[in-house]
Amino acid sequence: MTRKLLSLPYDIVHVHSVPDFEVFAALVPKLAGARVILDIHDIVPELYGSKFKVRKDSIVFKLLVLAEKASIRFSDHTIISNDLWRKRLVARSVSGEKCTSILNFPDDRLFRPNRRPKSRDKMVLMYPGTLNHHQGLDLAVKAFAKIKDRTPSAEFQIYGDGPAKEGLAGLIREHGLQGRVFLRDPVSLDEIAQIMAGADIGVIAKTNDDFGGEAFSTKTLEFMTLGVPIIVARTKIDRIYFDNSIVRFFAPGDVDDLARAMLELICNRSERETLARYGKAFAEKNCWHVKQHLYLEIVDKLFREVYRLENSRTGSGSSPFFRRFPPN
Repeated sequence: MTRKLLSLPYDIVHVHSVPDFEVFAALVPKLAGARVILDIHDIVPELYGSKFKVRKDSIVFKLLVLAEKASIRFSDHTIISNDLWRKRLVARSVSGEKCTSILNFPDDRLFRPNRRPKSRDKMVLMYPGTLNHHQGLDLAVKAFAKIKDRTPSAEFQIYGDGPAKEGLAGLIREHGLQGRVFLRDPVSLDEIAQIMAGADIGVIAKTNDDFGGEAFSTKTLEFMTLGVPIIVARTKIDRIYFDNSIVRFFAPGDVDDLARAMLELICNRSERETLARYGKAFAEKNCWHVKQHLYLEIVDKLFREVYRLENSRTGSGSSPFFRRFPPN
């Protein structure tokens, strides 16, 4: 960025976190007058605490919060990926007017309904994504083991990679689920969109801890956009956005309740179709095409700040150093 600054000066630099401190890569452009957006997809202190079992009163957690505060202070605007985390950031690290909540919306060029016909000779349950502990996939495998004999045509496909993969493979062997639960390697985004469209039921079995219970899963909107009904843990974040008309909830961490939800949806085509219809309607109201104005308003505001700053420096709308254009 520093090398390109003279030939292609920046108005705005948009930094995707994690880590938060990556925002300081924009130091030279900021000193030269650019505005900086810090886009936090996963809230770092809680993510680290969940992954490495670090308590909130520990020195490490407090240092991560300090890094969060410093990174946000350096930026000119912060985007956070859900409303629950926005409240957290406003309470500890940023003023409300400098923080906007924007969900991670699916790419509607890839995630479209009816991209792949569903199989008529089997019932496919599916999870696609990173295989971490907070995704609750161990619970999902155990729940499927409880219903496998009552649903001989059902199978559970898990696409992805991560630290929990070896443990999941062990659970599959332990419960004799070979040929019923499949661990698939990760595929490209375009491929997974097609594969997900062929699923009958999506399974989002997250834990309800300080991170998993507060992280909004993009997979929910991806399945909804594709017209696939989903089973979702009733976590803190999912209770904010969904109700029983949109998803089939189960009690977080309760293997029997998840097994019940799986069995009910597998056996009830009408319920699957109803959830798919209402889920698709929710996704249509909460997609990039509808919500992009939230981001564009941030960009427009910051650009106008840059233009006013340069105008005050030069006394005109142009600068001998920065090649900018006035806003429309």
